[in-house]
Amino acid sequence: MADDGKQQDKEPRVTPSVTPDETQPAPGAPDPATSPIQIASPAEWGPFAPPPVPGRLGQRPLPDLEPISVPRRKAGPSFERPAGETRPSPKPRASPPQPAPVSPAKKRKPLWRRILGWIVKLLLAFLLLSVAMVVLYRFVGPPVTWTMIGDVIGGHGVTKRWMPLSRIDPSMARAAIAAEDARFCEHKGFDFKAIAAAAARNATGTKVIRGGSTISQQTAKNVFLWQGGGYFRKGLEAYFTVLIENIWGKRRIMEVYLNVAETGIGTYGVNAGSMRYFKHDASRLSAREAAQIAAVLPLPKKRAAIDPKGFTRRYGNSITARIGVVRGDGLDACLR
Repeated sequence: MADDGKQQDKEPRVTPSVTPDETQPAPGAPDPATSPIQIASPAEWGPFAPPPVPGRLGQRPLPDLEPISVPRRKAGPSFERPAGETRPSPKPRASPPQPAPVSPAKKRKPLWRRILGWIVKLLLAFLLLSVAMVVLYRFVGPPVTWTMIGDVIGGHGVTKRWMPLSRIDPSMARAAIAAEDARFCEHKGFDFKAIAAAAARNATGTKVIRGGSTISQQTAKNVFLWQGGGYFRKGLEAYFTVLIENIWGKRRIMEVYLNVAETGIGTYGVNAGSMRYFKHDASRLSAREAAQIAAVLPLPKKRAAIDPKGFTRRYGNSITARIGVVRGDGLDACLR
């Protein structure tokens, strides 16, 4: 039974039917069974024709194939590098941006350090501003002073008439030197001999109290500071005195002094004082008139140049006598 099943599963083998004519060679043709196989030489193959394959019994000959023309490849761009040319170095890649470092939180400075920093900044600002003002007033007359502002606040008018030193009568400058600063052309802003003499004189307790301030110190006070005493103002006065002595010079100091010094209530400068008291400008002052104006310079609000009495009159006469001494001894040599 098993063998019968296997025989049924096998497919029947079909044998191709060959007619006697197909197996018999053609008349006059060689018998393929007895004749040797002939292969054509390569010269007989023809163009692009494959060589003949030996046939087998019963195989039909292959048809002749037409030659196939293969298109020639066009010449493309040459990728060869010319001789002597080097390959350019590749550009370096930009590194990716790094994240910004996070700075640690700044510690708050102690209070005393912050206060000290502000004090230093204020001092630097004051130094720069003060030097700038001194340099400016070296060429421009001071338009206003703190004393003038005080007179305006007090209800007094302000009268001033600027006049160059070259036009003011020389006797006025000599009278100022005789009355206020005999060593004006010798010192550098401070007359230490006069300061010591004034301290000894004031220690006796006399009624007349005199200081040892020079014309340079009085000019610094009149232009940049306020009237009054105190160590703080005296310190600022000394600072500005050093500045004007080194930046202005003696002629400019005397010129500014004679134009900003108070010669009466609301009257500033010897030219305005001359117009007020003598009805003419300072270019026509006599030695006596110059001495009378110089006599009121220490206390302009209490003394009068017209019809002076008591100490003011005697002081004016003393100044008149010393004007000739100043000229003869050359005490005004720095102004000539």
